[in-house]
Amino acid sequence: MKTRLTELLGIETPIVCGGMMRVGTADLAAAASNAGALGVMTALTQPTPEGLEAEIARCRSLTNNPFGVNLTVGVVASEIDYDEYVDVIIKSGVKIVETAGRSPEPFMDRFKEAGIKVIHKCVAVRHALKAERIGVDVVSIDGFECAGHPGEQDVGGLVLFPAATQALKIPVLASGGIADGRGLAAALALGCEGINMGTRFLVTKEAPIHEGIKQKVVEMDENQTRLIFRSYKNTARVYRNGIADEVAAIEAAGGDFGQVHHLVSGANQEKAWSTGDVEAGMVTVGMCGGLINDIPSCDELVKNIVSDAERIISDRLASIVADAPSGQSSAA
Repeated sequence: MKTRLTELLGIETPIVCGGMMRVGTADLAAAASNAGALGVMTALTQPTPEGLEAEIARCRSLTNNPFGVNLTVGVVASEIDYDEYVDVIIKSGVKIVETAGRSPEPFMDRFKEAGIKVIHKCVAVRHALKAERIGVDVVSIDGFECAGHPGEQDVGGLVLFPAATQALKIPVLASGGIADGRGLAAALALGCEGINMGTRFLVTKEAPIHEGIKQKVVEMDENQTRLIFRSYKNTARVYRNGIADEVAAIEAAGGDFGQVHHLVSGANQEKAWSTGDVEAGMVTVGMCGGLINDIPSCDELVKNIVSDAERIISDRLASIVADAPSGQSSAA
């Protein structure tokens, strides 16, 4: 498949494995890139800039294809010197960066001077327009269905994706609610240049999390997520477990974040990811988990998504148009 995204980033397929905290290691990023997608490491998964430098080198040893580094700004409680992480990204010769959280504007001049292409994740068209104005190359727009932080607007992808593509001149990635070739075909039909998937790549053989968590996603349906942190204006979509229900109950009773912090701590999340106990902590997952039925390799996943999308576009949709009566649209 050839789109503005594949040409801009030098990748084979219009598919991005978005940056996921803790999950975005060299192993997953390289596997996604070797499959023809764009794999993305997460900078803050590494506790130090020196650790990131080593992980970038390790990723480069595992793939000859383009890969990116995610830098999420302003959503981690601890103090972080982002300039040091930016220095490492530039010094390491990385040519694609995915930014999220706050605006990447403070770093844009340095990224551009280094010839780095910037993908910025947004949850609203107005944020995407600001990102375009400051010079990002691609916007990844997150619909309400996404894992993690969908924002406070609650606009689903079926509306948000075409709203973004009609407002922006730069390429748009559809993100949230996509797990298969149907999602890719739909995103292209809505004007996007590709798709960004997190949850779907989370459930692959190479994803560095416990098989028990992957199996829980395979077993879930589209109703097995819950929104928490709504009252704190920092909405997050997570797997609906006892922790999520308890957090929601505390919020409903007027509790502040300090009353739920121990429940959603990084230590509890790490326990869930590493032991497979889905009840141990907060587990970030999107509604598209209800569409996931297997645990393939990244190579199998990308090939299946592309072949299914091509079949939908060339066979099913083409036949619908071809079968329409002469002079009458297929929608009539």
